[in-house]
Amino acid sequence: MAEERMEISTCDDIRQVSADTWDALLTPEDTPFVRHAWLRSLEEAGCIRPEVGWRPCHLLVKRAGRLVAAAPAYLKGNMEGEFVFDHRWAQAAPRFGVRYYPKLIVAVPFTPATGRRLLSRDDPLRSLLAQAIRTVCDRLGLSGAHVLFPNDSDRITLEEAGFALRRGVQFHWINRGYASYDDFLTTFHSKRRHQLRRERREVESSGVVTTTYRGEEITDEVLEAMFRFYCKGVEAHFPWSRQYLNWRFFELVRERMAEHLEIVLARDGGRPIAGCFNVAGGGRLYGRYWGCEEYRPFLHFHVCYYHSIEQCILRRMTAFEPGAGGEHKIPRGFEPTLTSSTHHLRDARFNAAIRDDLARERAAIEEELGCSESSPRGSP
Repeated sequence: MAEERMEISTCDDIRQVSADTWDALLTPEDTPFVRHAWLRSLEEAGCIRPEVGWRPCHLLVKRAGRLVAAAPAYLKGNMEGEFVFDHRWAQAAPRFGVRYYPKLIVAVPFTPATGRRLLSRDDPLRSLLAQAIRTVCDRLGLSGAHVLFPNDSDRITLEEAGFALRRGVQFHWINRGYASYDDFLTTFHSKRRHQLRRERREVESSGVVTTTYRGEEITDEVLEAMFRFYCKGVEAHFPWSRQYLNWRFFELVRERMAEHLEIVLARDGGRPIAGCFNVAGGGRLYGRYWGCEEYRPFLHFHVCYYHSIEQCILRRMTAFEPGAGGEHKIPRGFEPTLTSSTHHLRDARFNAAIRDDLARERAAIEEELGCSESSPRGSP
């Protein structure tokens, strides 16, 4: 019997693939961010469109007309919303005669959360998909292809396909089987433990009540408050931050996947004064957005970290990823964690220069992370 032929193609609108067909490629451990509903909501709300530097170019692999592998992919006209910063690469590219943009990225827009990017339940097909990313990049004459925040399994597959490895660092909370929040606090030095209790107590004693809303509990009032805080959070960090999401996206994800959403609101006298937008799936919690209407000491730490860590313990979640950056998270219980991205640059000289740069960068990061890992919990 002749081997069935694989068809590799791209699509510029995820609605060209049905939700059931796309989601059939996923596993229960996958992040909610690669679900059809999340990606479709970004596109339908207009958060993803060529005018803002994002043109969908999803990779599809079909066998006998049936989708057997896929990857969320985009043609990028800038570096905004990627969280793997390649400013120096873009600046260096003209010296090698390379036009850096557009480039191909395989990623979840605006989301620095590690997870699968090569979506298939068949390992050989994942290897085929890794090669297909390079093929599409070459076919379109792009400067390169970049796979952002793949999990370890995908990272290995991509490296075997010739992609260069880049390392980054985030700070994740890991559930070590804690029976309670107080049990978690016993892992700290005495001085740090008392400091964390004091920070949380100061917020709660001021009359602030913090609540997590899930599923049907996310009413219009809750969602509107969270969107308002999201916008305020963006404003507070301008010009380094951008408002990538709009109200329509918030509406769509609540409509399509409310079971994965966790909105934390802090209220004073019933009035929402701060909130954070979290996403849950695969036994992990992902912190995405935060904002507040007025400053209160330790309010950010309480709403974004302490409250959600306690919720993770109560719900027996394995980990909490609060997003990119922030060494201030270490003394609050988050651990340095290596992240990955993989890169294919078409131009041979440019590729060699980037690989040399990455080797030095990896060595520095791994040395620094080793030092952090050997430090006692709660030390400066």
